[in-house]
Order: sequence, then structure tokens, then C-alpha cells
Amino acid sequence: MASGKKVGEFSLKSITATQIPGPAGSVLVQVNWEGTATGFGTVFGTSTFLGGKSGTFSWCSTSYLDNGDTVTGNGQGTYESNGKNKWSTKGIVDNSDGRRIASEGEIVLSARTWKGTLSEGQG
Repeated sequence: MASGKKVGEFSLKSITATQIPGPAGSVLVQVNWEGTATGFGTVFGTSTFLGGKSGTFSWCSTSYLDNGDTVTGNGQGTYESNGKNKWSTKGIVDNSDGRRIASEGEIVLSARTWKGTLSEGQG
């Protein structure tokens, strides 16, 4: 997931988490998030994680821009453990306004946060 020029940051807080049965006896973890992201205003999104200490995730969101417009996004990425109850993430999201945005971040379970940087997406 190559990325281009940095365009901002995101800061999300976990609202709820739901575990549901996944394929081959796995568990899918769906987390609802709220927060802000540069160029996107207020963001509400749901991530679905598959795996244990590393794996993949999907992302689906709606952003409410400062001008009153909305932008939806769908994407995917990877995550891996980088410490006690911490995960580093890399993802890419295709947005309804035509922008493709790459992200790199960190989830900290004790703080219930997901924070990171946004870049122009490529590929």
C-alpha cells in the first residue's frame, strides 16, 4: 500500500465492539469509531478485523464535512501487533468524492483510540 504526499491526520475513539463468528472458526471483531480526519470533518466508521495478532481489516465510513457535504468511504488494510494491546495499521480507502486515501496508524486498546496519518493514495 504505497502512499504519496501526507495530507493530514485522523483521530478516532472506539464507541462499541462486537465479536461475531467468522470463517473456519475465526472471530470477526467489528468496531464502531467516531472522530475527526483532516479534510473529512467528523467521521463515523466501522472496521471489521479478521485475525489475531495480525491480519486484515475492512473499513466503511461516512464523513460529515464542514461545508455540510457528506463523503462515504470503503477500504481495506492490514494490521499487526506492535506491543501489549497495540496494533499498527496500514490501509487504503476509496471515497465517494473520488479521492483515494492511504492511512498509517496505531490502535491503543487501553485508550480505545486509533490515530495516524493520511496520505494521497496510490495503486
